[in-house]
Amino acid sequence: MSFIADLHVHSGYSRATSKAMCPSGLWRWCQMKGIRVVGTGDFTHPEYFRELKDSLEPAEDGLFRLKKKHREGDVPASCFSEVSFILQAEISSIYKKNGRTRKVHSIVLAPGLTEASKLNEKLDAIGNIKSDGRPILGLDAKELLRIVLDVSPECMVIPAHAWTPHFSVFGAVSGFDSLQECYDELTPHIHAIETGLSSDPPMNRRLSMLDNITLISNSDAHSPAKLGREANLFNTGMSYGSMTEALKTGEGFGGTIEFYPEQGKYHVDGHRKCNVSMEPGETRKAGFICPECGRKLTVGVMHRVEDLADREEPAPSEFRYIVPLAELIAEVMGRGVNTKGVQGRYMDTLSALGPEFRVLLDTSLEDIKKASGEDIADAVAKMRSGDLYIEPGYDGEFGVISLDKKPPKPRKIKKVKTNKDDMLF
Repeated sequence: MSFIADLHVHSGYSRATSKAMCPSGLWRWCQMKGIRVVGTGDFTHPEYFRELKDSLEPAEDGLFRLKKKHREGDVPASCFSEVSFILQAEISSIYKKNGRTRKVHSIVLAPGLTEASKLNEKLDAIGNIKSDGRPILGLDAKELLRIVLDVSPECMVIPAHAWTPHFSVFGAVSGFDSLQECYDELTPHIHAIETGLSSDPPMNRRLSMLDNITLISNSDAHSPAKLGREANLFNTGMSYGSMTEALKTGEGFGGTIEFYPEQGKYHVDGHRKCNVSMEPGETRKAGFICPECGRKLTVGVMHRVEDLADREEPAPSEFRYIVPLAELIAEVMGRGVNTKGVQGRYMDTLSALGPEFRVLLDTSLEDIKKASGEDIADAVAKMRSGDLYIEPGYDGEFGVISLDKKPPKPRKIKKVKTNKDDMLF
């Protein structure tokens, strides 16, 4: 069967994450988005793990379903569907290797509560897994992979947001130049990487070393409305084993649903505090120094890909770009995404047409026009054709999309200190 899966989310136990990121919140919003399988997020956190055991029951082989007594929140009848959960966590590894400090984030998938519990016990003996839903451990990413595989060969480790400058396997600040450099003899056990919001499959397919790696995309959501901003298409049986086999072999993996990478927080180089963004060539000419303040620029994902790529043209890949429906509605209405008017029109559209992915990808423009208005239909048409203006994101600033093929209004950059660990996309 064909279905959409978002395999990387967080819970309310992670820093800077909505308390609505709980099993019932995920269940409700997955239906509105059109997501059939979703990661639980944060199963390493003891309190959240207890909540998962209380809230979920076995469903398809290796997957779980929300118990009926925990199903809360209204869902438009047009969106109602079953939602399955896959046990998932993210772990932050900070350690030294080859003379440099490395900061690598990893997604971990587990086939059952027993395996997840065993992994939690092992990680609890290494570091503090209680303080945050995404635990920070002084553990080599290779050793994490070894521990996970020792718990069960059915578990999977996937490098998270693989190109983010500060916390990823290929990051410009603290990453590696290859998977082999990071995982050594265990590299054959890495079958997939998460591309992150600031890169897309064509960018990754410029690297021949990733030819046998499945490219996945997920939301890494910290609030329910962000679910599915990136996601994966599967054409497999509905089971943990079928899905992980597709990730390992590519057979049954139907590609990804992508953010426009320019929208991501780290697409180009720049310095956020000075409101400076630069293309890779400009950065090199400037000696990697901000022209405004003289400090070092943050090297973005595009630049990093260019440094490691060995192809001018990418190998073929399957994907589709989207812009979240609420963002399109906000653009045409000239209001904020979270305003009452935008949210009301968003829910009216779902009630009339079904879940968001169906509206963005499949519903005819004529049907959208009849149900939601010509302006929304025109916005979806532009999104589908790529007829957009995007001011690229840089150094922790999301890119800005405009439907009018003209530069958006200048952004107001807040001059505040930002904890880089929060800037993951």
